Amino acid sequence: MAIVGIIVHHERAQAAELARDAAAWLRERGHEVRLPLRDAAIAGLTDAGTAEAEFARGLDVAISLGGDGTMLRTVDLVAAEDVPVIGVNVGQLGYLTEVEPASMRMALKRFLAGSYDVEERMLLAVTVEAAGFEAGVHLALNEAVLEKTPMGHTVRLGVSVDGETFTPYAADGLIVATPTGSTAYAFSARGPIVEPTHRCLLMTPVSPHMLFDRSLVLPPNATVRIEVLDDRAATLSLDGTNLGLLRPGDAIRATGARESARFVTFGPRDFLHILKTKFGLSDR
Repeated sequence: MAIVGIIVHHERAQAAELARDAAAWLRERGHEVRLPLRDAAIAGLTDAGTAEAEFARGLDVAISLGGDGTMLRTVDLVAAEDVPVIGVNVGQLGYLTEVEPASMRMALKRFLAGSYDVEERMLLAVTVEAAGFEAGVHLALNEAVLEKTPMGHTVRLGVSVDGETFTPYAADGLIVATPTGSTAYAFSARGPIVEPTHRCLLMTPVSPHMLFDRSLVLPPNATVRIEVLDDRAATLSLDGTNLGLLRPGDAIRATGARESARFVTFGPRDFLHILKTKFGLSDR
């Protein structure tokens, strides 16, 4: 029997309803259901609640019930254990979700029958060189961002690649993104759009105050080190989650992770069609 994890959007009632439906359907067939404690409380499935530190261990699959933000949280919880994720779209069109709510049970049937594929997406591995930050490697599906504080001025960030100094940036911020993240924050900073199964690092400045304002596309095994210069602190965020302030002399290192995000698919995924739909592009 399978062990199935469920993650729900915390503010969408439909996500909680789908979680209860999935849990009942799975349990009727002898499968185990597991949710993080807060998700379990929101969905009314407290008997299936598990601490986040234990959630991913032994899972056969995780179901993400929400939008792209919920997918990001699900990947963060399960990627280290190589757990595949089924994304159920609860809300607006997302880049990352695969299944509509009406098709959730069919998706579960197909997964349990082995009728599916797995699409692997590159993750960032980020380490922080700063006092007060948790030691170890942080994983990100979209991007790592160092940027000015909400009320602050531009920041100066020194960049080196594979130990070789590149240049300092004066900008509102600097983004290191994956191809999946190329349609997230990096896109709003005029970075390139990259097909999401490609593997590379994208480094894009945010509102640079300098002549050089282009994105760089680097190999996935490159190590980008970004150090905070001068006397202005910078805010560090991963996939939209604020991790805190970095002070002058603090730095991050970002490179392609050993782990991958593993998305369950039930047929060819047409990225260009998704892109056209998202941006209302015409065929001619």
